[in-house]
Amino acid sequence: MKTLQKSALALAASSLLATAAFAQTAPAAEAPEVSPVTANVTVTSNYIYRGLTQTNNKPAIQGGFDYAHESGFYVGNWNSSISWLSDSYGANGYQNMQKGGGGSVTAPVEMDFYAGFKKELIGEGFASDFGILQYYYPTSGLPNWTSAATNAGGLNQAGAVSQRQFLGYSPNTTEVYAAQNFTAGPVTGFLKLSYSLTNLFGIYNSAGSMYPDLTANYDTGWNGITLNAHAGYQYVPNSINQSQQYANTNSSFVSPAGTYNMSYADWKLGVTKDFGGGLSGSVAYTGTTAGKVNTTYIYATPLNGNQGRGNAVVSLTKTF
Repeated sequence: MKTLQKSALALAASSLLATAAFAQTAPAAEAPEVSPVTANVTVTSNYIYRGLTQTNNKPAIQGGFDYAHESGFYVGNWNSSISWLSDSYGANGYQNMQKGGGGSVTAPVEMDFYAGFKKELIGEGFASDFGILQYYYPTSGLPNWTSAATNAGGLNQAGAVSQRQFLGYSPNTTEVYAAQNFTAGPVTGFLKLSYSLTNLFGIYNSAGSMYPDLTANYDTGWNGITLNAHAGYQYVPNSINQSQQYANTNSSFVSPAGTYNMSYADWKLGVTKDFGGGLSGSVAYTGTTAGKVNTTYIYATPLNGNQGRGNAVVSLTKTF
């Protein structure tokens, strides 16, 4: 073993001398310039955001682009097909049925616009990130139940406010965020806090909502496989405590008594595979503590399904 090491060292030294001599007579090759603009496209079996399905547990197509300046400033846009708004307000939507309505809401896409500053202020591998994010939902046909409601669909005010996300308030949301990225050998990740300056995704009286979350990734060093873990808590202020039951006079729906607390925890465990050439795939399992009052889910899909149920998700992403 020692002899082999000495031979290898001698070979390396001779190669180094030859390379140095060549470098004096030949121009050095320039590294290809890295573009400040990147783009991405994803197909996924289910769009899950903060633990909640945005597509009623159906596939979605997603994509966006980012511009990053060497100073640390960045700006970007990301988009995804969605159905949670049109599902919930549609003819079979649980929230629409409870109000006795029958209109049609069109909201097929989520568009996110963000800008911020990201720099290694603490040290190498520890980038700090500060920014602002605007969620925009091009929507038509949104019903005007915001009179909270005075008497929405036969429900009095307390009954209507119990379903705070479906009163006709705009789902457009503005958040500011601060994140600290970290690197420790094969482990990378970030700790982040997002704060809502507006109502959160159309939830009545929810400005000031917060979402702290922790994400960690472990590079196994084997075959391009990385293990992923995530945990977060969506805090929504001003829970509604409904002490009585209120019936919709236009249907048989009864808004049950109880505390309508829209705060919940969510988590994800997954595996990512890097196939090379900017192509990667992932498999993950997600879940939440999103609750219900009696048999009514606070975050509901059509016909009173649970937006926050456990889900297995498969995704394929191409980065350019």
